[in-house]
Amino acid sequence: MPPVQPIEPGHEPVRRRAVFSRGWASIESHHAASPDKLRARPRRRRGGDDSLQLIDDLINRPMDQLYSDSRLVAKPDSKIVYWGTRIIVFLICIVVGFFGCQFVRLLNTDPRKQVRASLANQLVANNAHVDALDKDIADLRRQVDEQSKSATKSPIEQVVEENEAAAGATPVEGEGIVMTIADPVAASSDAAQGSLPRDGASDRLRVVTDADLQLLVCLLWRAGAEAISINGNRLGVETSIRTAGNSILVGTTPIESPYRIQAIGDRNALAEVMGERTLPTLYSDFHKAGMYPQIDKAGTMRLEAASVGKLTYARRS
Repeated sequence: MPPVQPIEPGHEPVRRRAVFSRGWASIESHHAASPDKLRARPRRRRGGDDSLQLIDDLINRPMDQLYSDSRLVAKPDSKIVYWGTRIIVFLICIVVGFFGCQFVRLLNTDPRKQVRASLANQLVANNAHVDALDKDIADLRRQVDEQSKSATKSPIEQVVEENEAAAGATPVEGEGIVMTIADPVAASSDAAQGSLPRDGASDRLRVVTDADLQLLVCLLWRAGAEAISINGNRLGVETSIRTAGNSILVGTTPIESPYRIQAIGDRNALAEVMGERTLPTLYSDFHKAGMYPQIDKAGTMRLEAASVGKLTYARRS
């Protein structure tokens, strides 16, 4: 050890302990001395030994006192504290991760799924209720019809029923004929391609058109038919037969070959008027195109009512 320069009494250096040292609780003040206290301290004359004192401090006391005090708290922790701290941190991480996963799952769940399921159940229940009400309405209407049939009808009611039957507003039954006409067999290839020509050009195949059906229906009406339907579609006052694209529409319903025309009336008279003997020119044109109409007599048949639109401007006069 190098020689230590002795310190004269009254010239000892002022040493203050750090706040984070072990003896911090016994310190009167945790702050540096105020300028007033430093100013009131008696000043001593600097002697020639101050330089020696500085050299002595640099050699024998190189570390600051605050740094020495800070090292006092650096003591090794016990194993219980060491492992206990890590176990607690590990458990906290598990708890935070678990609740975080639950929160993410809650955010990812679709609340609309439960709403849709509830609405679907309500829709099924309402549909079942509507079906039950429709059934009750049908039963009540049948009872009303039975009561109406049992009661004596007035002439006005009879006229109204005849007009509704002629207009296709009510189902009808009776004897009649069934006339069937189909496209030529060679038209099956064109039908597979979805391009059936609806004209009579010489370079194209002749098939049944809407004009042909309109002509046959007009002949049936003129022959005394009381009700007519084509492929199960009843003809009424608002029913049209027209071509839309490559299809023939009866009203708004597309129909395909073979075309089955049902007509209620005197079956013998209708069969005779619509036969080949009465219409030789028409049948000759059909035979040239490869179409052969067939007429069958029916003892009884039922034609359902046609769809009648709601009248907005027409009123009874």
